[in-house]
Amino acid sequence: MKIITYRQNNQESLGLVHQNYIIPVSKIGNHLPENMEALLASGNEGLENLNKAFQLYLQNNPDGLSGLSLGEVEILAPVPRPSSLRDAYAFRQHVETSRANRGLDMIPEFDLFPVFYFSNHRAIAGPGDVYCMPDHFDRMDFELEVAIVINKEGRNIKAGDADDYIAGYMIMNDLSARRMQMEEMKLNLGPAKGKDFATVIGPYLITKDELAAYKTPTPADREGDLYDLQMQCFVNDVKVSSGSLSSMNWTFAEIIERISYGVTIYPGDVIGSGTVGTGCFLELNGTGKRKDPNYEEQWLQPGDRVRMEVTALGTLENTILLDKNL
Repeated sequence: MKIITYRQNNQESLGLVHQNYIIPVSKIGNHLPENMEALLASGNEGLENLNKAFQLYLQNNPDGLSGLSLGEVEILAPVPRPSSLRDAYAFRQHVETSRANRGLDMIPEFDLFPVFYFSNHRAIAGPGDVYCMPDHFDRMDFELEVAIVINKEGRNIKAGDADDYIAGYMIMNDLSARRMQMEEMKLNLGPAKGKDFATVIGPYLITKDELAAYKTPTPADREGDLYDLQMQCFVNDVKVSSGSLSSMNWTFAEIIERISYGVTIYPGDVIGSGTVGTGCFLELNGTGKRKDPNYEEQWLQPGDRVRMEVTALGTLENTILLDKNL
């Protein structure tokens, strides 16, 4: 299923995307959850009930299927109010290249355990305009990622069981104010202020059944599902980044095992993959400078359009604007 949260006439609603239309969940069945929080709280059983009701709806309306046009509603983040937001560091290429750009060797601890940090779960955006403060535009960056959302409470979860706690997948753009981030991380605490102003997810929550055709073998020394989803980012229609979700060196299942050790995870928790290799200007600029000292750096500017495309997960597009309400 492609599950979407949208707003129409100041009313936030849950829907399913079918043939470029939104079918409101309330139209599919009045017994179904009406918002994402309630759906996630209902766990895998709730997703199965929604899917069964949707299939029955399609069978009963083979010729008269109708819904809302994607263009006539405001599409929100699929999970507008996560219960928490964590971001991991799962792609070796990104870590290794970024360190090489700073003249550093690859850190051996990367292979010991998946690391993550907490970000601001109340600074979530979906497709459309994202407003940022002037200081954020001092080396503003995108980060091309995929995120999962949890729909089952658990604690001390083993990686072999962890995929059962994942409701689905979304594109994620972890917007980053690099000057602020670099300054605060000199104090060995963070990132925080350089990351807490906006994280974009969307446009849909894609359930795992939609991804079955893209499942790829997991290396023998890893546990959990891997999907070969091609990831791309365009800035003002120019492709600047590409990679694959299958290049994760830590799977989401292994990340969940680390996160849940001694800690309870809850429905609505969002977990990012970290940046795919080549997936941000910080990495690209550093590589360019290392190869050519005259390389001209690129950072996001007010008015830039950022479009992320991931196989099966859709297209997430935003315009990054200067907040003038100072």
